[in-house]
Amino acid sequence: MLPKRRRARARSPGGAAASSALSSVLFPGVAIYLAEPRMGRSRRAFLTRLALSKGFRVLDAYSSEVTHVVMERTSAEEAVCWQEQKAAPPPGRPRPALLDISWFTESMAAGQPVPVEGRHRLEVAKPRKGPPNPAAAAAMPAYACQRSTPLMHHNSSLSEALETLAEAAGFEGSEGRLLSFHRAASVLKALPWPVTALSQLQGLPHFGEHSSSVIQELLERGVCEEVERVRCSERYRTMKLFTQIFGVGVKTANQWYQEGLRTLDELREQPQRLTRRQQAGLQHHLDLCTPVGRPDAEALQQLVEATVGQALPGATVTLTGGFRRGKLQGHDVDFLITHPEEGREVGLLPSVMSQLQSQGLVLYHQHQPSHLGDPGHLARQSHTMDAFERSLCILRLPKPSGAAKGADSEPRSTWKAVRVDLVVAPWSQFPFALLGWTGSKLFERELRRFSRKEKGLCLNSHGLFDPEQACFPVASEEDIFRHLGLEYLPPEQRNA
Repeated sequence: MLPKRRRARARSPGGAAASSALSSVLFPGVAIYLAEPRMGRSRRAFLTRLALSKGFRVLDAYSSEVTHVVMERTSAEEAVCWQEQKAAPPPGRPRPALLDISWFTESMAAGQPVPVEGRHRLEVAKPRKGPPNPAAAAAMPAYACQRSTPLMHHNSSLSEALETLAEAAGFEGSEGRLLSFHRAASVLKALPWPVTALSQLQGLPHFGEHSSSVIQELLERGVCEEVERVRCSERYRTMKLFTQIFGVGVKTANQWYQEGLRTLDELREQPQRLTRRQQAGLQHHLDLCTPVGRPDAEALQQLVEATVGQALPGATVTLTGGFRRGKLQGHDVDFLITHPEEGREVGLLPSVMSQLQSQGLVLYHQHQPSHLGDPGHLARQSHTMDAFERSLCILRLPKPSGAAKGADSEPRSTWKAVRVDLVVAPWSQFPFALLGWTGSKLFERELRRFSRKEKGLCLNSHGLFDPEQACFPVASEEDIFRHLGLEYLPPEQRNA
């Protein structure tokens, strides 16, 4: 039996614990992969231990060995999009079954793999090869807040091309073109089928001549000359480089470009032109440009929750932004802090920052005080700003033990710098703040545009106001959607 154990350890991506469990596999023909996007790391680890204890084989990495992919709280469309992004199996080997968590729980209860039935499968009808039903296109709502937009979709290459042009338009200060491209890209993300012909865009909102011509060229040639020209241009690459620095916006980046600056080293040679925030951003640029993974975001949440709980028992910390919408990585981590007793949150943030600083975890922080004293001021807040108290931080996140050395055994830093925003909202405004800080940016913009144009109301991160500046009372995000006459969309469907 010893040679068999050695072979199992060599193959297992899950380490010694998983490999030792392989010696007691009872169902060798079943190899389960637990997909993490909606499941979360801790939940996945628990389910893995459960399955291994019952003699099931669970793989830590997706590969051609997988026979059953199990997902939780995932739609059929998202599951298929996720699978399409994975490498195709070898010729003659079918793709693994995409299954809802119900198959897994029933199998665990039975102590053996239960037969896969239709109710377990995450499947969608095969897309039409020709144009879809024109009525389906005509039914596409004009506002992003009226339609579900999942994180994974069928038209990523097309939407990314339009978003490149939107970004370039923003660098040029053309707000109109930026919004036009973003709105067209958002429609592509919401389509339940892949676009294979330009005729499929007929009747869809926000597709003007320019966006349509870009899509046509991509469908016919696989590339769009305009998009590639933008991506390769010196201006686009320089503006993108500069705006990735913490504290640098389009206006500042453009000024530097006009002055002939092109590299980060040139900026480092002129520290006098940088603000304190920009200096910190440049100092930690390499870390801050490296995407933050969900495990790091969850580790930061535990850290912030412990600190907040010590400073004010009963206060809550909510992870917002892209991570709340289901993203697996991002470039910063946003936390919304509140307390169920209105007013108890006042003065909390300085105490939290003091504790974090005493632990040596704060590399940079800028405190922005609250401006909540004027109710009229709250109703006039623009879609890009709010009046909440906040700390814009760069925190020192310790790396897990064992991550300090690489494959070459050379020592590496035991910590990395991460951008973190801590925002404090009163309990009565928390649902609006949660909605606003969840995003996406275009979804929020469209939601507020819908409120204004279709309902005559003003929506921002502080409230939903009528023309007399009276705020609608709400207890949840669902209440806000209900007041606006919109179907509630959960965070994972707001990736416009």
